[in-house]
Amino acid sequence: MMASSSRNVKPQVFINFRGADLRRNFAPYLHDVLHRNGINAFIDNDLQVGENLTNLFEKIEESTVAVAILSSKYTESDWCLRELVKIKECVDRRTLWVIPVFYKLKTSTVKDLEGSFGFQLWELWRKENHCNRDDRILKWDAALQDVSGRKALRFLEDR
Repeated sequence: MMASSSRNVKPQVFINFRGADLRRNFAPYLHDVLHRNGINAFIDNDLQVGENLTNLFEKIEESTVAVAILSSKYTESDWCLRELVKIKECVDRRTLWVIPVFYKLKTSTVKDLEGSFGFQLWELWRKENHCNRDDRILKWDAALQDVSGRKALRFLEDR
């Protein structure tokens, strides 16, 4: 399938990332490289202004592969984590393949929820828990554990 900006073309690859860390460098670079190689990749920049963010879940379900790029601020974002939970649901149904990328982050930081990465997760849950969504932290943790237990790519500080 050739890359296309047509809204009717389903994405082959869904790119999940924290915009605060990656919106201006790695994510658009990866998106462009995939498109130049004929792969229809989707990032949230492809949404139209005013479009419902829940459409991101449809894009995940339509995709064949998800690239989950975990960075230091990833756990600050409820949306990143919600997307990752959806990705895990699709992986569990065997309708999606996930490729984790640890961007300037150790795998153990994600697996063990170390340092600010883990602290931010708990803070987000505490902040969002005003609606009694207690199981959210369990889903987030399960999704993070799933990607940290997979063969992954690493983008280190010195590369």
